Amino acid sequence: MAFSRAVRFIFSFIGAAIVLSMMGVMLMLFLSGRGPSIAENSILWLRMPSSLGEQTPNDIFGLFEQRTTVRSVVDTLRKAKRDDRISGVVIIPSTASGMWGKVQEVRDAVIDFKTSGKPIVAYLEFGAGQAYYLATACDKIFLTPSSPLNLVGIATYDLFVKGLLDLVGVEADMVSAGEYKTAINLYTETTYTPEHREMSESLNRDMYDQLVDGIAEGRGLMPSRVRDVIDEGPFVGNAAVRYELIDALTYEDEVVQELGLDEVPSIIDFESYQAVTEESLGVLPGPRVALIHVEGTIGFGTNTVDLQGTRTTGSQTFVEAVRDAGADTSIEAIVLRVDSPGGVAIAADIMWRELKLVSAKKPLVVSMSDLAASGGYYIAAPAHAIVAQPGTLTGSIGVYGGKYVLDGALEKVGVNVEEVTDGSQAGLYAPTARFSTAARSALQAQMDETYERFLQVVAEGRGMTRDEVDGLARGRVWTGQQAFEHGLVDALGGLRSALDLAKVEIGVDPETEVVLVPYPAPSSLFDTVIGTLSTRSQNRVAEWLIPLSARSLWSFQSFLQKTVGQPLALMPVLVP
Repeated sequence: MAFSRAVRFIFSFIGAAIVLSMMGVMLMLFLSGRGPSIAENSILWLRMPSSLGEQTPNDIFGLFEQRTTVRSVVDTLRKAKRDDRISGVVIIPSTASGMWGKVQEVRDAVIDFKTSGKPIVAYLEFGAGQAYYLATACDKIFLTPSSPLNLVGIATYDLFVKGLLDLVGVEADMVSAGEYKTAINLYTETTYTPEHREMSESLNRDMYDQLVDGIAEGRGLMPSRVRDVIDEGPFVGNAAVRYELIDALTYEDEVVQELGLDEVPSIIDFESYQAVTEESLGVLPGPRVALIHVEGTIGFGTNTVDLQGTRTTGSQTFVEAVRDAGADTSIEAIVLRVDSPGGVAIAADIMWRELKLVSAKKPLVVSMSDLAASGGYYIAAPAHAIVAQPGTLTGSIGVYGGKYVLDGALEKVGVNVEEVTDGSQAGLYAPTARFSTAARSALQAQMDETYERFLQVVAEGRGMTRDEVDGLARGRVWTGQQAFEHGLVDALGGLRSALDLAKVEIGVDPETEVVLVPYPAPSSLFDTVIGTLSTRSQNRVAEWLIPLSARSLWSFQSFLQKTVGQPLALMPVLVP
């Protein structure tokens, strides 16, 4: 009886949640349709989040927990540039640090806003290095009086956990194609190999040069002077002013006074201003361009969002989206937005095939975000043009595979594994023994064949010979700037630059605005509610009940189970 009452309570609770969610969504849609009320002489107050995503969640939780995307920030600045009611912008960069591609995309949007002649200033609550880099694109930079400016250069940390695995009795038995394919070094080495160190030093130096050049351009200083100043950091606030790195020490409530406006302005926050539409600013809709995202690791099946909100791209979902965009006669071009370190090589090849087919029918342009490496670069190869930010991490043309041998760890905890097999190679991926010499040779042959296929795909797409690609490949990761210099990408910039190239491909004026149509299409309200209850709501329950460490182990174990025996086109882990 008690169990029956509990079941009725749970279903009643779920039903009530559905009704309330639908009512909330309809209210939000009604309010957003009216648009915000914006006074003349308004200041856009743009507080950056700790991280920027690529896609908004397609579920109920996403409607109430808005995920700020890099596109939403860039589009907001573009609208503010046109909007006569907006007199200026105050941007507050996040104190959190991350990868560089999205930061550079926002920085480009700040520079574009400045062409309007309106003031845009940055307020640094804390003087973190990446936040300062973004701020240098603004007209002026203000820093909290009590904050230091931690401008000290660029450092990258590579992890090696072989010693830890040895302690617990786990061995990573791996093979790879490409001496720079250092993803396996995390598990198989205790320090840098010569190639690994060479690559890490090259990436770090290039990002440092980009930091120096950005500061020099933004602050009107010589690059040599910026290098000297960085070597003297970090700085207390007054020293930062003295070195002309910032303009003044102020608190947030004093920033508006520094804009130099004749009248006291009104303030509108970023969240409210996002609801302003291009049409309301007199922008006429132009050609329709499909926007397809590849976010997270690449695998088979459908797109997923795990317990921690991490996204994966499934080849099934992707292929359906590409086919739908290709079949839609109203779509004149396709832009592929990639923010992925790669994943399962065969899944990437399936996705490549569909893009290759559609590129024969419609212009295809790739826009790379923070990451478009290994499998993420593989799928970009058939594009008519590839665009990356200077700080994008790309390339990593190589593959690896293998397994984790657990017999030592299992023995330590008193676990015995017995096996029954039929077939001489049935135990190939047994977790209790290393590969035999014959098995290792066969697996290496698989990796080499997959690598040759990778070279062929890139050579065909980039108009290079196999040997030319091999000289740039072997698993090596490049920055977008380096990739541009080596011919692996065609232009430097963000999504807007990719759209400009798409306009050239379809023969429209560069000033014409296009209508971006997402594929797959957003779910209906009913599908959103039902899908949420059947998938992510379960994840949220798990988040409440399962500790973070256990959830991380769960996700890692799930990845291992899904990829055993599959060649991985996946870039190494870099810790900025």
